[in-house]
Amino acid sequence: MGQLEQKVALVTGSDSGIGRAIALRFASEGAAVVVNYAHAKDRAEEVRQQIEQNHGHAIVIQADVSQYQQVTNLVQQAVQQLGRLDIMVNNAGMEIHGPFLDVTEEHFDRVLGVDLKGAFFGAQAAAREMVKRKIQGRIINISSVHEDLPMPQNAPYCCAKGGVRMLMRTICLELAPYNITVNNIGPGAVDTPIDADVKADPEKMEALLGEIPLRRMARPEEVADLALYLASGASAYVTGATFFIDGGLMRNTGGL
Repeated sequence: MGQLEQKVALVTGSDSGIGRAIALRFASEGAAVVVNYAHAKDRAEEVRQQIEQNHGHAIVIQADVSQYQQVTNLVQQAVQQLGRLDIMVNNAGMEIHGPFLDVTEEHFDRVLGVDLKGAFFGAQAAAREMVKRKIQGRIINISSVHEDLPMPQNAPYCCAKGGVRMLMRTICLELAPYNITVNNIGPGAVDTPIDADVKADPEKMEALLGEIPLRRMARPEEVADLALYLASGASAYVTGATFFIDGGLMRNTGGL
């Protein structure tokens, strides 16, 4: 019997990368999974098909989490179609690299909208449903080492992830009376499409590996295993924490 039998999980941005790996892992442990995408319907449908081929259950719902009405509707549709919501994974994320002096309002709003606003109102909508149904829920935010570690040329992303850190630390206190836990996962370098540009440049890749004591990127499945722990009964007493999964990067570059 799987660790998430009878549970319903919603994973934002689960058409690719870390979100895809989490959706597949949760489904393999018995959860009914809502696969969310913003633009790539074909990729989301592939995830659903893979889950169903392995005898799991999944539905696909489109939503741009940076839009308040869309992210709240996403949660409501999930509950309407699957009856409840036990696990909310705020995974959808994006970056726009560039010097701080050149960041435009449009770039700032787009990155903060997806990475922080989406997580904020995704967590709020999910928590409201959990409280209403007296569900001992789990809210998991896919943050980053950059909630703590500066990254020049990526200021909006760092601002957003720093915000996700304090969002988690604050709402875990407000939601604890309802037995809802809130935690962050802070990946370092992960072998996903978002880091494809680094992999394609041997110099950048070597520089990155030189900062990682374990000398490799994480696999998305390794992040998914950590998410499974935080979604399962094994972590019932864990709330208000960020779990960095970075191959030692934070310790090697002065992170706290």
